[in-house]
Amino acid sequence: MDPDIKAKADDLLERAALAAAEFAQLGQEETDRIVREVCLAGLADRVSLAKLACEETGKGIWRDKALKNLVATLLVYRDIRDEKTVGVISEDEAAGVIEIAQPLGPILAVIPVTNPTSTVMFKILIALKARNPIIISPHGSALRCCGQAAEICYRAALRAGAPEDCVQWLTETSRDLTHALMGHEKLSLVLATGGPGLVRAAYSSGTPAIGVGSGNVPVYLEKTADVPFAVTSIMISKTFDNGTICASEQAVVVESEIEPETRREFQRQGGYFLSPPEVAALEKIAINHKTGLMNPALVGQSAETVARMADIPSPAGTRLLLAPQEKVGPEFPLSGEILAPVLAYYVREDFAAALKTCIELNYRGGIGHTASIFSRDESRIREFAELMNAGRVVVNTPSSQGAVGGMFNTLKVSFTLGCGAGGKNITTENISARSLINVKRVCRRRDNRKWLALATADEVFNESVTGEILLQQYDREPNGEANHG
Repeated sequence: MDPDIKAKADDLLERAALAAAEFAQLGQEETDRIVREVCLAGLADRVSLAKLACEETGKGIWRDKALKNLVATLLVYRDIRDEKTVGVISEDEAAGVIEIAQPLGPILAVIPVTNPTSTVMFKILIALKARNPIIISPHGSALRCCGQAAEICYRAALRAGAPEDCVQWLTETSRDLTHALMGHEKLSLVLATGGPGLVRAAYSSGTPAIGVGSGNVPVYLEKTADVPFAVTSIMISKTFDNGTICASEQAVVVESEIEPETRREFQRQGGYFLSPPEVAALEKIAINHKTGLMNPALVGQSAETVARMADIPSPAGTRLLLAPQEKVGPEFPLSGEILAPVLAYYVREDFAAALKTCIELNYRGGIGHTASIFSRDESRIREFAELMNAGRVVVNTPSSQGAVGGMFNTLKVSFTLGCGAGGKNITTENISARSLINVKRVCRRRDNRKWLALATADEVFNESVTGEILLQQYDREPNGEANHG
């Protein structure tokens, strides 16, 4: 390792470790005061940070980013405000078990270019709520806005009594430094939001990591769906911040019975259906055909801008590009994830065929993330939910806002959405403050008469006695009364 890189990583983690030692001594009231002040500071600068993020990255819509900043501060704060993250967090007197929260220690937070300032403030809030110092590692195209967001939060935290260096941030792009921090012995956790390569690096660093997977979200319009409502919801979601949320819809799968109405409704609301030559033109510029990944230049651009990039003469006022597709797979590049107002469009004859296509889309780069359905048939909703490999199945809801939580449902409000083992993640949860604590369990002695009776029974030591007999004997024995010794 380059000596300068190592020295920089050592310095950052040494200061973070000192902050962790001081942070661990704070009580719940002091911690909550810090979190509240950080929330208020982020809220106050939601607009300026949104404008700076758009200016620096060239992606998205500043008004939508301001709303993201609102969600990442106000809604996140309200979601975690009353959670106990210090000391005893639960006590079961009958079982004799007490659970005590412990902070993890220094966290490295990797930030994506798509949601820079909102993700910075979200991760700082949940880290501080759990009394963990945090180091922000921004995407190289979002250094200024991420640094500004981090500094605003840090100054507010200090004013509220937080320890020095509880929030630090990198001021230059350095893959080597990020990797050195990931593998540093004093780091406790990598909280990684970004591309698959970066998440893989986090998981292979030797440090515990919480990462996320990509989201190739199918949205299924079942024949009983309220079509105008469904299309409005999809438009709200997919055009929000020009499609930069990973939980946004990537493909519409519609049953043939309601397809004409669905097509008309999309067109009425600013959707433009591409012809086969236009689909081919978009494929050429939307995907890197060597890697199979989306072209970063398209990310966060408007539908009209994407159309111009592909030399597609879309009508003025076009809000969404819809690309009719036959099949799913690498030979159909638009069937993969594209974080822009572009949707693959499939028509299927019936529920079985539509469900098969949704599953294929799910497995084309979106395993474990999110799936969406619009339907008024509860049996179809249940079957769809059971068969999709997704951490979140949103029903009659804009997928972007529904998966993030807090606006249309009671999911934890989060900008880091776990995708489970299918997405190579440790959890399917919406990551929040409770994800960033260790839980210590204090267990008092309780005598279990079932166990004592079984452990001393002659049958245990008799080779001819079957497991079935032992199980029956254990179930027959009476429960013992608690021994509070």
